[in-house]
Amino acid sequence: MNFSFKDYQTEGFYDEMFSPEGQVREGYGPFKERVEQLSKEEFLRRHQSAERALMAMGITFNVYSENEGTERIMPVDIIPRIVNGSDWNNVEKGLVQRITALNLFLSDIYSDQKIIKDGIIPKEVIYSSKNFLAPCMGIKPPKNIWIHITGTDLIRGDNGEFMVLEDNLRCPSGVSYMLENRELFKQTFPEVVAKTQIRTISDYPHKLLEMLRFISDRPEPTVVVLTPGIYNSAYFEHSYLAQQMGVELVDARDLVVHEGYVKMRTTKGFKIVDVIYRRIDDTFLDPQTFNPDSMIGIPGIFEVYKKGRVALANAPGTGVADDKVIYAYVPKIIKYYLGEEAILPNVETYICGEEADRKYVLENIEKLVVKEANEAGGYGMLIGPKSTKEEQEKFKKYILENPRNYIAQPTISLSRVPCLIEDHPEGRHVDLRPYILYGNEVKVIPGGLTRVALRKGSLVVNSSQGGGSKDTWVLY
Repeated sequence: MNFSFKDYQTEGFYDEMFSPEGQVREGYGPFKERVEQLSKEEFLRRHQSAERALMAMGITFNVYSENEGTERIMPVDIIPRIVNGSDWNNVEKGLVQRITALNLFLSDIYSDQKIIKDGIIPKEVIYSSKNFLAPCMGIKPPKNIWIHITGTDLIRGDNGEFMVLEDNLRCPSGVSYMLENRELFKQTFPEVVAKTQIRTISDYPHKLLEMLRFISDRPEPTVVVLTPGIYNSAYFEHSYLAQQMGVELVDARDLVVHEGYVKMRTTKGFKIVDVIYRRIDDTFLDPQTFNPDSMIGIPGIFEVYKKGRVALANAPGTGVADDKVIYAYVPKIIKYYLGEEAILPNVETYICGEEADRKYVLENIEKLVVKEANEAGGYGMLIGPKSTKEEQEKFKKYILENPRNYIAQPTISLSRVPCLIEDHPEGRHVDLRPYILYGNEVKVIPGGLTRVALRKGSLVVNSSQGGGSKDTWVLY
């Protein structure tokens, strides 16, 4: 018996592979045809060999909230998510527009603050963001680029239109899963990949290194990846990217500020470091400027950065632009700096710091998704329709105690893509995190990390909350 999508149900959701009438959508036809030529046993065998390969690669992440073994393998579903070329071209244009505007916003916020003076964003919204860093005022990063690496989370709602769910402008993770998923898929379905026109993503490490070198003024800059250490949840990714780029992976013990420069300890003595791709949060970067208790930062590095003697990617201070309250203003930010309407819409957002919005949220909390302004990873969040009365009351209390810290959005039925559940395909909700590099120009990597809510009915795709991932094909 062959593997088949015959009994697959869209169940009233927007499905990316099938229309409500069961017609195969553009781009999925050749994949479906080839996969349905395989026996069910062969399909399952390939799935199992992909899981074994994953174990062998050691692609893990850490879960801090559990007491048992904290290292986990990120589950991968072997039915790819396919995006056709015309849909992607619009996403790409929208992301270039968004990153360009957010970079201008950061330059402005840490210098003249024209956007505040012109009344587009209230001053208190900026200053009350815990990611607004006063020490960054007046700083001009190399080449005036603040956000070198972005992971922007996109979703598709009931109509299939892409929308921006949130921006990740500090240390976005997950790109190693995107790259390994593609390698895994090439091994699992070589005949399908060979006959499908998929845009390449394997040059990401090369493009990343190219961008990091670009932000230095030195002809042959020394680039390093700075990790908090082996206990960080994304340590696999830090070591993977350093290895793929052919640069050193360092932690705080390897770097020192010496004679006005950041230097790396080597067997031959100190060596000047020109560019640091940091995977450490801003406030842990330098105990002399930010958090004095930081054991993973480099004392004095911020002064070296201010003098333009080392480039940091991403620039410290970028987190203010991915605060979830600032997110609500991004369409206005795009209009203000670029004079354009946003190509990719935001999800409708209620700002609890504003009285009318807060009143609406408190009265309709059971219908809404409530999020903390500065949390990530699916934490600090209430999904109204799936919550208890007790949880709703608790969140109402939180909102009244600290309205600035909360936003709310309508509950959106994320689009679904077929996933292999036991031995047959079932729809599961997905989002998409494309990666964008900003060097001599803004480059959007064609694809990204598709995260899947593997629990039936769940809308939470985060790996720390039981999610998995898929290979994402962008077709020409």
